[in-house]
Amino acid sequence: MWFAGPARRVPEAGRPATLRLGFTLTRGMRVGLYGGSFNPVHAGHAHVAETARRRLKLDRVIWLVSPQNPLKSSKDTASLAERMAAVRKVARGRAMIVSDAETAIGSTYTIDTLRVLKARFPGVKFVWIMGADSLASFHRWRGWTQIMGGAPVAVVSRPWISLKSRFSPAARRFSHARRPASQGPILAGAKPPRWVFLTGPLNFLSSTAMRARMGGSRS
Repeated sequence: MWFAGPARRVPEAGRPATLRLGFTLTRGMRVGLYGGSFNPVHAGHAHVAETARRRLKLDRVIWLVSPQNPLKSSKDTASLAERMAAVRKVARGRAMIVSDAETAIGSTYTIDTLRVLKARFPGVKFVWIMGADSLASFHRWRGWTQIMGGAPVAVVSRPWISLKSRFSPAARRFSHARRPASQGPILAGAKPPRWVFLTGPLNFLSSTAMRARMGGSRS
């Protein structure tokens, strides 16, 4: 999920078949992958996940709780165990899976996570889920064009940033691959690059605002 940095640890190519990820998926499932630090998690995150699940007709949404943002000191981020516990409180329902798969994979970057999960679960129809705030900076992610080519992407509207995100470098670069929101239910089975922008009622909570109220600097 993170922006490009000077060092990169690439997961071993031979590991996917033996990984113990704490969840199982079967061929043909439509599965959303929702990654982030969730530091702290809030109802806005749950809104994005639930909107994607409902509008895309997903069988599962996997919350990929990142081990650590490589651009920030670990002291600025709550522990993985704390964040996992907090996410479990808001990611409710049998369709929601909270996972530390990126720690098991040894992945720092979304492109590596996506490649390993696709190798581990052949035949599963993955969709990458992000809020509109992530789309605005998506062009700064390592391998962002490969991510768009690796799985369909669903962008869920977020307050203040939605209009800007629709004119972001990534949105412009892949404007030809955008489909109307009405095609959300068939997105998981589409050949990438394909993406949709899902609008609807907005949730105004943000991690930044919550940290400000808490008097912390976590991000």
